[in-house]
Amino acid sequence: MKTMTTVSVAGQERKAPGRPRNARTDEAILHAVLDLLSEGQSVAAISIEAVAARAGVGKATIYRRWPNKEALIIDAIAAMKGPLPEPVGESVRDDLVVLVKANRKGPSRSVSKVTACLLPELLRDDSIMTMYQAVVEPRRDVMRGVLRRGIESGELRADLDVELTLLMLTGPSMLHGLFQWAPRVPDEGFVEALVDAVLRGAAA
Repeated sequence: MKTMTTVSVAGQERKAPGRPRNARTDEAILHAVLDLLSEGQSVAAISIEAVAARAGVGKATIYRRWPNKEALIIDAIAAMKGPLPEPVGESVRDDLVVLVKANRKGPSRSVSKVTACLLPELLRDDSIMTMYQAVVEPRRDVMRGVLRRGIESGELRADLDVELTLLMLTGPSMLHGLFQWAPRVPDEGFVEALVDAVLRGAAA
């Protein structure tokens, strides 16, 4: 599994005065969570003990970084998705292409397996859905901002339904990225074609 960006973790661990937390340890712990998820373990079944054993650290090391398992799971999923993308702000179309590509960036087999294993849990457990929403909502907000900017600038229709447009941009991308939902639709140029198709109905 490739190196991830650690996000929104708790304050610095200090084994001795002035000594900062080890970023490699952070990554090892987050990788351990994602490895367990990709193997099919449910969120409920994953324990701090199991994560510590997989990462090769003590439980105290994890608890110095995260207050509970839920916070650790959220950070692991956020790290898998990577940092929030930053739109350039010059073209709604170009910004949407960048954002949709960022959500599909690096669809490695392990990342796809983690996401696929999470999907049934999102349906079964509202608390897990709440955790997942805490990760994806900031990313959706970035795209909402681009759409609203397009309405204000006149690039997009004044009566555009932002939430429905957001769904049309993200839903097909997720399904096609995870499951190759439409095998006759080539992956090459998929994002650009998707954005252009949506904009044909959303443009002013």
